[in-house]
Amino acid sequence: MPTGEQGRESLLELEELARSAGAEIAGTVFQLREAADPATLVGRGKLDEIRAEANARGAPLIIFDSELTPMQQRNIEEATEHRVIDRTQLILDIFAKHARSREGQLQVELAQLNYMLPRLTGRGTQMSRLGGKSGGGGSGGTGGGAGRIGVRGPGEKKLETDRRRIRDRVGKIQDSINEVRKQRALRREARNAVPLGTVALVGYTNAGKSTLFNALSRAEVLVSSRMFATLDPTVRAIRLPSNRRILVSDTVGFIRDLPKGLITAFRATLEEVQEAALLLQVSDISNPRHEELDVEVEKILDELGVMGRPRLRVFNKVDRLTEAQRQELEAAWRGTGGGTPPVFVSALTEEGLEELLRRMDVAVPVDPVVKLSLHMPLSEGRSLALIHALGRVLHSQVSESHMDLEAEVPETIARRLKLNDFVVKGTSRSSPAYL
Repeated sequence: MPTGEQGRESLLELEELARSAGAEIAGTVFQLREAADPATLVGRGKLDEIRAEANARGAPLIIFDSELTPMQQRNIEEATEHRVIDRTQLILDIFAKHARSREGQLQVELAQLNYMLPRLTGRGTQMSRLGGKSGGGGSGGTGGGAGRIGVRGPGEKKLETDRRRIRDRVGKIQDSINEVRKQRALRREARNAVPLGTVALVGYTNAGKSTLFNALSRAEVLVSSRMFATLDPTVRAIRLPSNRRILVSDTVGFIRDLPKGLITAFRATLEEVQEAALLLQVSDISNPRHEELDVEVEKILDELGVMGRPRLRVFNKVDRLTEAQRQELEAAWRGTGGGTPPVFVSALTEEGLEELLRRMDVAVPVDPVVKLSLHMPLSEGRSLALIHALGRVLHSQVSESHMDLEAEVPETIARRLKLNDFVVKGTSRSSPAYL
């Protein structure tokens, strides 16, 4: 795709991001140039045009579809006389709006503070509300050091105070995040003690993952066309056609050019991806650029180190395709002759969901089944419930304060029962579990 077209597509995506943050788009300005201006990104002439457009349309905020350096942001604000933010700051704002869990909120605040810290440079007098616009250094003021006469001391003290406060807060947040992670690790360890396969939905933002998650799990997860509407992970248990139970997690939608530092801002949902036995890579097949967006998703999966994890491609929103378009896509995949073919579904109409569940049943690893004779105290209600929920009881009999039973259970459950000395004998191992 030509660079200019890529830039315009990225600008359209920035508009969607801004709307997701609650902004109204007054207008856009596009520039195609060989190299970015190190001082202003777009050059002084373009800044004059941007300032005129912003004034004419009454826009109080200018958003750049690039990550600005602190110097560029400061220079652009001075030249346009408007508040300026970049793509990173916009995404952080959306994250802050949608984070619901304790860790999600902490991660977003940490990312915001780390973003803010280098941008305090040269703004000491502004932050201390002394000296008006003529404050510290950089391109502000007149005559270099002369512009700082009379305001240098208090401003620098305020700047250092702000820096120290931010660093102290960063340290406290990091300690809180580490504590939350320990708690989540304990919950995951307890969850992993029950042998349920895990499946994570991944894909570009607005691919329809939450709608598909709701269709599979009958959950009521927020479905929105707004970007990053799902930030914190949601996990639900579902049953496959073989009657096995598995866990499915809905994750945050990916987006291209996501700054590396922001990946930690939704670490909780990405850890679900890293722990999953199977990834469902969901694509909006009705989007003409779906192949390009899939490449961006795979870049992030590669950064997370999960490209080698089993993946099942899911082409969503087939209800938006004509019959001819669908036949053409299916024929194209058959013609490749290699790889696992995708599943064509519509999460909205639930077309293709049965085939998706069947394919998931085949792809999710199976825990072998062991036949056991057990002698258990009736007080072990949790273990008895686990056997009934995840195994198959063949025979049971109550004897005084104990229960004698024969059951087929997953091998991992059998190991737990043996550790608790409930097993009288293990007789045979059967083929894949029907749990």
